[in-house]
This record gives sequence, C-alpha cells and structure tokens, in this order.
Amino acid sequence: MTHPNPYRLTDPLADPPADGPSRVSRGDVLRSVLWAAVVVSTVANMAASYGGARTWVHLLCGAVTVLCAGTLVVRNLRGHK
Repeated sequence: MTHPNPYRLTDPLADPPADGPSRVSRGDVLRSVLWAAVVVSTVANMAASYGGARTWVHLLCGAVTVLCAGTLVVRNLRGHK
C-alpha cells in the first residue's frame, strides 16, 4: 500500500492545468528590474564611496536607489495593481 507524501503541496491525482505553465506578467518583470536597479545603484554608491568620487555621483546613485525603492514600496502598498 502506498502512502501519500504529507509534504507534497499539490494533489498527485489532479489534472494538470490546461493552459500550461503560468506566464510571467509585466508586474513581475518590472519588480525584477526595480530590484536590480536598487542593487546596482547601491553597489555603485559604495564603490563611489571607496573610490572617493565626486558628490554628484553619490547624489545620482542615491536618487536612483530612493526612486526605485519608493516605487517598490508604493507598488506593494497598492497591491501590485
């Protein structure tokens, strides 16, 4: 007698969805791009700090970080609409 796996999240006897795998939405792509921009601008700001760059470089990196992070927060609070 076989025992069902208690850790399996899907029903093994259920039919697979007819539509196939779910597609990636525009919101998912935008969220990924915003997170990438936050990481890149933060790393660039750290590199500028260690390299002794001019003030405008720090301000530009900080502005990009704040805008992208703010957009992520607003999208999350609005429920990804």
